[in-house]
Amino acid sequence: MRISGFTMVRNATKYYFPIKESILSVLPIVDEFIVALGKGDHNDRTREEIGSINSDKIKIIDRIWSEQDFIDGKIFANETSFALSQCTGDWSIYLQADEVIHENDLKKIVQCCSDHLNNSAVDGFLFNYYHFFGDYNHYLPFHGWYKNEIRIIRNNINVYSYKDAQSFRKDQNQKLNVLPVDAHIYHYGWVRPPELMQSKKKEQDSMHHGKKKIQEEYESKPKNFDYGAIGRLPVFKKEHPKVMDDFRSKISWTDQLDYSRKSLVVRDKMKHEKFKYRLITYFENLLNGGRDFSGYSNWNKISISKK
Repeated sequence: MRISGFTMVRNATKYYFPIKESILSVLPIVDEFIVALGKGDHNDRTREEIGSINSDKIKIIDRIWSEQDFIDGKIFANETSFALSQCTGDWSIYLQADEVIHENDLKKIVQCCSDHLNNSAVDGFLFNYYHFFGDYNHYLPFHGWYKNEIRIIRNNINVYSYKDAQSFRKDQNQKLNVLPVDAHIYHYGWVRPPELMQSKKKEQDSMHHGKKKIQEEYESKPKNFDYGAIGRLPVFKKEHPKVMDDFRSKISWTDQLDYSRKSLVVRDKMKHEKFKYRLITYFENLLNGGRDFSGYSNWNKISISKK
């Protein structure tokens, strides 16, 4: 059995992505790791950061991002699909540049892939998520923040990246048949210095709505992103992946965060800040074991009978 890893990335070091840590987190269990590396800005050192891993498993493929695809996140899906097309494994593990897997989950991931290698009914595996916000001690187990996503797919079944590269589909817009795996993706996309968070958000919004429109929109926005009242978020009491130890130790912006339980934000409220979503979350935790009553579900969850 061969397992591939793959990602697409650009300007990772400029915008504080833990790309090195992301790749390292799965490198022990993959036979290759494909990186579709977009040409970054002059002050970006993503290639050097990935190269410092010094592994012959890693294959970097240079890419030029087309500005014609800077609408609705199409460029992210295109680059992800390209990286997937270069994978040669039986299974392919996808990690975005701000996603990391815990070392304690690697063994069970390999076991799932091995157990279902010859079961064509299984197109992939569904992971749980931890979304961190502001710092590494607070996270977002709230309705409206996706709690699951497909991160392992069977290779050579016409799978492609879906929409803005959050998920996958196959053939002609068919949902994948997946099994849940008892493992988490640690998502650090909302943990950055406030100034870089705002810059990264501007860059990503440009990929969805066009550079000109977003440039004009951000002229009236503050320089730093407002994380709001961090004190209202639950505290993460479990361990982070070890590969993140050094990266997490570099945090230098806690004095810019508001650890109170109530603050006035001038930006539009995010979902976890809105009363509606907090109320839904309360009842989901009370009555449904924290699972969503309804919402995002881009897959067909299947079950395997035990003999």
